[in-house]
Amino acid sequence: MSQSKGNLTVVVDTPVAMVQHQAEFGAAIEYGDLAAEQSHIGAGTDLTPLLRGLHEDACQCPHWGCVIAGEIRVRNSDDTEEVDEAGDPLYWPPGHTLWVDVDTEFVLVRPHDEHASVFEHTATRMDE
Repeated sequence: MSQSKGNLTVVVDTPVAMVQHQAEFGAAIEYGDLAAEQSHIGAGTDLTPLLRGLHEDACQCPHWGCVIAGEIRVRNSDDTEEVDEAGDPLYWPPGHTLWVDVDTEFVLVRPHDEHASVFEHTATRMDE
């Protein structure tokens, strides 16, 4: 299945971030329905404060994807850190947070239902 990013639903549109989403992008036996996201995050954006209050103050949903431009800094719950750069395929296990120092674009695939509660939590935190 493929999807033009022009046809993806915009679910976040702020001065520092735009996230476009496609639910029911596919299915994986272990995770059920998958969703795909195309994200643009502005330099200096840190998602860590938006994840506070979740278990381990981190996203507990796994993600697979690729960095299109820029780089993403990821901290895992075990305090390991990594930098995913343009062209890098990525996998983030449950228990992570991220931030960007430069404008960054990336694509993620993740379990739809597992991420729904994370997304609702971050949306609430953005409104605070």
